[in-house]
Amino acid sequence: MKPVPQATPLRRAPVQRRSAERLTRILDACADLLDEVGYDDLSTRAVALRAGVPIGSVYRFFGNKRQMADALAQRNLERFTERVTDRLQKSGEEGGWRTVMDVVLDEYLAMKRTAPGFSLVDFGNQIPVGARHAEPNHRVADRLTDLLSGYLAREPDDDLRRTFLIATETADTLVHLAFRMAPEGDERIIQEAREMLRAYLARVLD
Repeated sequence: MKPVPQATPLRRAPVQRRSAERLTRILDACADLLDEVGYDDLSTRAVALRAGVPIGSVYRFFGNKRQMADALAQRNLERFTERVTDRLQKSGEEGGWRTVMDVVLDEYLAMKRTAPGFSLVDFGNQIPVGARHAEPNHRVADRLTDLLSGYLAREPDDDLRRTFLIATETADTLVHLAFRMAPEGDERIIQEAREMLRAYLARVLD
């Protein structure tokens, strides 16, 4: 099971600081508008207006709104990785993989509740974006494998990648169900998801 290639939705990567800041404003505007109008009514022109940049600046980075949504999903994955890393550094190694699992799930739930545009895009799950070989849950599972293998003292081999892929697919399905049932996520369903993940990972990682 080879790692999934990362998505590369940008037409042109920013080089100068000003260009990077403009890209940030574009993605922030995209996220806000997704919450306000949804994906179907999202437009590159509306994003440009909200970001306060010329429409040409948007097209410099993205050919269409689908590429923009994929870039936002990729940024979400980067921020998720940073949040998980920071939490694990603060929590230390106490609790082993159970601490790791709780941190990963808690940070995902926190972004689901607070990050603009995340409810529609998250890591790309809700809106089919990118190439078929770069399915979002595969991207997430590969990122978690690379990030957590050292912490768990495990080789990032095919078995561990498969384990994280199954856990990611399970968590994704149940968390989306929880948020369909309640705006902030049905806590009973979330707790069931934790128990299912613990049971599965205990069999594989203990």
